[in-house]
Amino acid sequence: MTSEKKDIRALSKEELRDFFVSIGDKAFRGNQVYEWLWSKGSHSFEDMTNISKETRAHLKSSFAINHIKVDNFQKSDDGTIKNAVKLFDDLVVESVLIPTKSRTTACVSSQVGCSLDCKFCATARLKRMRNLNPDEIYDQVVCIHKESLLYHNRPLSNIVFMGMGEPLMNYKNVLLSIEKITSDEGLGMSPKRITVSTSGVPKMIKKLADDEVKFNLAVSLHSAIQETREQIMPFAKSFVLDDLRESLEYWYDKTNRVITYEYIVWDGINDQEVDIKALVKFCKYVPCKVNLIEYNPIDDGEFQQANNTAIDMYIEYLEANRIPVTVRRSRGKDIDAACGQLANKQ
Repeated sequence: MTSEKKDIRALSKEELRDFFVSIGDKAFRGNQVYEWLWSKGSHSFEDMTNISKETRAHLKSSFAINHIKVDNFQKSDDGTIKNAVKLFDDLVVESVLIPTKSRTTACVSSQVGCSLDCKFCATARLKRMRNLNPDEIYDQVVCIHKESLLYHNRPLSNIVFMGMGEPLMNYKNVLLSIEKITSDEGLGMSPKRITVSTSGVPKMIKKLADDEVKFNLAVSLHSAIQETREQIMPFAKSFVLDDLRESLEYWYDKTNRVITYEYIVWDGINDQEVDIKALVKFCKYVPCKVNLIEYNPIDDGEFQQANNTAIDMYIEYLEANRIPVTVRRSRGKDIDAACGQLANKQ
């Protein structure tokens, strides 16, 4: 149920300090509350034991903490965990913990549904209902960090914004969440361990570069031929490859950081030599690496995983042109937690 009280986590530390001064208390109380909210991840004013009961009661009467709740928890045979996360207004998003031998990665959502219309993605069928607030993104990370400690006996090591939604269509809140995640007063995670994945919004990629962000950039590319990309991702008619290329060149000039291209190969869609040569040409504009992703079906026949011969041909051409390439096998498929499968089936 939506609370009518203001969410206290919408306040900056300075605003919290001003609040306490306004009620005749000491400004440093704001620092204490801020630490409870962010560094300690508290979801209740009652947790704030270094603050008097009277002050806690005042906070409770004045503010809400609109924290997330795990509505449905699923654990895959391979150790992947998917959380269906209920928000304060009863909408639901999904986030995933992906374990490997060397790391545990949080895949987090940035929107309820999605602003774009990629045909191969289950999330795109939901349409966008609203953007997530910074604290709702932050909460997903905190939750997965705790699950990583509990089920895998190690802290969270990486974060990818590859869950539900287009992160660059929720630009301000995504950047605010990353600011909290990387802050010493938040989770203190290095931005080098965070990757924001976009379907390719040129204007916003340039803005990332201008804002001098320190995290990594991945682009969901899937074809370097305009007509084919429009078939796969109809919104690409508005964000054409020439503009995308220009924005990525701008990004690299400003940041000097390599881009990752996320790329699925489908049978009969982008599995021919002409598709591979177009990708190789596109890769030469900007220093990059290619991540070939196993496709995860979403219950219809339009898109089917290409055969291994096509994948091997991609690898052969990319390596021959000295373009780093990896093949990412999907995890969590048995609980619909793999790439493109997040659709709130529960």
